[in-house]
Amino acid sequence: MIDTKLSRSVQDFEPRYMKKIITTFIFTLLLITFGVQCTFLEKKKEVAFWEEPVTLDLEDIKKRGYIRAVVDNSSTSYYIYRGRRMGYEFELLRNLASSLGVRLHLIIKSDIEEAFVLLNNGKADIVAMNLEISKERKKYANFSIPIGEVSTVLVQRKQGGLITDINELRNQTIHIPQGAIYKSQLQNISQDSTFSLSIVEMRDGREQLITKVLENEIKYTVVDKDLALVNSTYYDDLDVSLEISEKSPVAWAVRTNAPDLEKEINSWIAKRTKSGYLATLYAKYFLNSKNNYFRTNSAFSSLGGNRISVYDEIIKTAAENLGWDWRLLASLVYKESAFNPEATSYAGATGLLQLMPVTLERFGVEDANDPYQSLMGGVNFLKYLDKFWRERIPESNERIKFILASYNIGHGHVEDAWKLTMKYGKNPQYWEHVSHFLKLKTDPEYYRDPIVRSGYAKGHVAVNYVEDILILYNSYRVLVEP
Repeated sequence: MIDTKLSRSVQDFEPRYMKKIITTFIFTLLLITFGVQCTFLEKKKEVAFWEEPVTLDLEDIKKRGYIRAVVDNSSTSYYIYRGRRMGYEFELLRNLASSLGVRLHLIIKSDIEEAFVLLNNGKADIVAMNLEISKERKKYANFSIPIGEVSTVLVQRKQGGLITDINELRNQTIHIPQGAIYKSQLQNISQDSTFSLSIVEMRDGREQLITKVLENEIKYTVVDKDLALVNSTYYDDLDVSLEISEKSPVAWAVRTNAPDLEKEINSWIAKRTKSGYLATLYAKYFLNSKNNYFRTNSAFSSLGGNRISVYDEIIKTAAENLGWDWRLLASLVYKESAFNPEATSYAGATGLLQLMPVTLERFGVEDANDPYQSLMGGVNFLKYLDKFWRERIPESNERIKFILASYNIGHGHVEDAWKLTMKYGKNPQYWEHVSHFLKLKTDPEYYRDPIVRSGYAKGHVAVNYVEDILILYNSYRVLVEP
């Protein structure tokens, strides 16, 4: 005889079990259905990088205080020579930034496609790479009025089967920079079905590819004629006589949703063209080939060598003593003396790091004219400042900014700004917050505050000083090997 309680339990269990199975099935079905739909919708939401550019126009740039431009590292665009920043695009951009009342930050790239991505992501504001305007590129950005004209030429070695006619490129391989207009130009000449041409895109810059041609690593590349002519003046084995395309306008690129910036750039180009500034600058970098040769082939050029100054060795030794990247210390030395050990300021500061006589004596410098002694005197002073700020600013990258400002204006003034930052509820460990109050030390409301001990100061000068050094250091860091 079956237990009636057990019988009822089995009868109750079956509906509950079936209900559970049905519920699980429905839940799984819904999950699959809506999960797939969600995935589909998510994929549908994906857009190309140029379709929704970051909203950031001229007013935002001015409020931020600096403009960011993408440039190429080449003998005509941007490079370092004896510690100094040079280049056609660089000088144009510096002039533009000055006219806008902002500072200039450079981003060094050779990949044009990557430059357009940075532009649309809001990490750059201008792509200043002498871009030819094409239908494809108009999707990525708007373009300024022409800043010049350029044609394209084949770069090859004179030795070993010189190509003198485009038809001779049949079945050849040409290496070009990634994202360059050269690809479509070469494709235009190979539209004939019987004309086969291999195009290899590389992440190398234009002058890097020219060097590979010279060293016989590759046979051919294509570059702007202006740049090719500059290089051919100091490389006898370089032939740049075969034109791939005729002259066409080149311009700078800005985001499609930055009309005010575009308008301002166009106005600036028109004015500088009319004044003759563009023509003068063009002659400096493209027509004066002798000077350009010495600048770009010097051991003290970021293109021809890897030295910043004749004092690199002692700067490296001093930087090791300090615990800094030697290129950061070199940036400070350039800012102070431009690597001239005999430089003397109006106030009487001398040497590579421009120390006052009392500071030289305090930090053990017996001969102010000796580059190494005066440099080490400055390093000892920097170590003193590092010790002063170490407990207050434990993060080393932030502390360096406090040290540099203190070196320029005195740590008493920077300490006053540090105290004001705490008083007004900001974070005293961040230079961005402290620098704000340092700039306010020209305002009586702040420099007469009871917690301020050092009084009035032109704090904005020290803030710009720090930024100048860090901008220069960024270029040294990118273009000069450690």
